[in-house]
Amino acid sequence: MNNQVYNPYLPSWEYVPDGEPRVFGDRLYVYGSHDRFGGEDFCLNDYVCWSAPLDDLSAWKSHGIIYRSDQDPRNPEKKMHMCAPDCVRGNDSRYYLYYQLHALQCTCVAVSDRPEGPFEYYGCVKHPDGTPWGEKKGDSFAFDPGVLVDDDGKVYLYVGFSPEGFMKTILKMRGNNLTGSVCLHLSDDMMTVEGEEHPIAPAKAAAKGTGFEGHGFFEASSIRKVNGKYCYVYSSILSHELCYAYSDKPDRDFVYGGTLISIADIGFHENTKPLNYLGNTHGGMVNLNGDWYIFYHRQTNRLKSNRQGCAEKLTIHADGTIEQAEVTSCGLNNGPLKAKGFYEARIACNLSGKDGIISSDGAKKKDKKNLYPYFTQSGEDREENGDQYISNMKNGSWCAFKYFECDSSESQISICTRSTKGALMTVHTSPDASPCAKLELKAGEDWHECTSDLKLPEGVHALYFIIRSDASVDFRSFEIQ
Repeated sequence: MNNQVYNPYLPSWEYVPDGEPRVFGDRLYVYGSHDRFGGEDFCLNDYVCWSAPLDDLSAWKSHGIIYRSDQDPRNPEKKMHMCAPDCVRGNDSRYYLYYQLHALQCTCVAVSDRPEGPFEYYGCVKHPDGTPWGEKKGDSFAFDPGVLVDDDGKVYLYVGFSPEGFMKTILKMRGNNLTGSVCLHLSDDMMTVEGEEHPIAPAKAAAKGTGFEGHGFFEASSIRKVNGKYCYVYSSILSHELCYAYSDKPDRDFVYGGTLISIADIGFHENTKPLNYLGNTHGGMVNLNGDWYIFYHRQTNRLKSNRQGCAEKLTIHADGTIEQAEVTSCGLNNGPLKAKGFYEARIACNLSGKDGIISSDGAKKKDKKNLYPYFTQSGEDREENGDQYISNMKNGSWCAFKYFECDSSESQISICTRSTKGALMTVHTSPDASPCAKLELKAGEDWHECTSDLKLPEGVHALYFIIRSDASVDFRSFEIQ
């Protein structure tokens, strides 16, 4: 690669969650929903597409808007926004984009001759009689479509939504089946359902007494074929994690496998304390140059609906089991970052206040004492000159960057911050390790740089930045020389 790759992998001003990675030709394409910076609801912007060459995953290219919500004939005034999509290459060599308008119960389809679009409206996934599938009593709620075109050309659609509380009551009143995710067989037209739905992963209640118990299905269906087995990825009822199940068949007999990723690293090495804002996540798997990765998203701006895409390498064993991946700063980099050079603070993979962290759902209202740090940006939505930074780091707040390849040579570190008063920031390789650097921060409304000697031990290490003073600090970047 020409440059290193970080998490989030897209530019700081881009908010594309629910990422479905797809390889078409010699490029990696990412299809996702599209959040609006500052937006207080999910998926407010039109779909965009980004891609990168497989031999340089640092060289992301924007293809701009590929499909607008008002292209759907039921949404001419754009009152409904488009939820998480998926895209596959059909047997006719065209590309099919599956999505849902948030207020409807059915899956919609758009089509293009090119993977980057632009896409045109095609129709709804439907029963043979033409009724949109999802609108008949007893149909599962057609949410978060995931699609598989199998090796034999057969097409499978995976959908479902199994919430708790008020939303569950509303959908039951509509007559939807909410017992878990399901698989549908699609005909050659890519949208007519053949036969009955097949259960795949059970929801919370139905999961009791099964291998899925404690990790019942919630949403976010995604499907891939991995080493000859069908690997189904979904968001569990815990919401902050992506789990997987596997089978020898595409439409039945799935067995729970485990957690692939938690955006708060809960469960990683038996950790029980969240290391990032809690919230939902959604993504899929992809094989890149012989290695499998899981794509997911993180929360920013103290809002559940300002999400950014990240990715991590997976370890898959010969028996098909997959280890839970750790949230890092270097996901697609194929190894640790260099302990030299310039880094934006936005690539921190862990972020916490002195006493922990909270859920991004209503965080602005919950954090009445303004205790927690968070990612935010200058500028408005999609302003390419806007920069992202960590805001509101107070005494005991910390952020971590994982991982760096370090040597024992002496170096210097410079950081760019602004602070309400003079403050001390220390740098460590673990939360309890002795400081590798101590930086005296200046007070002021403008960004300031300060420099300190940095002594890092040899090997692969994380870098933890901790505030040690009663101040409110914004942290924009650091550079190791």
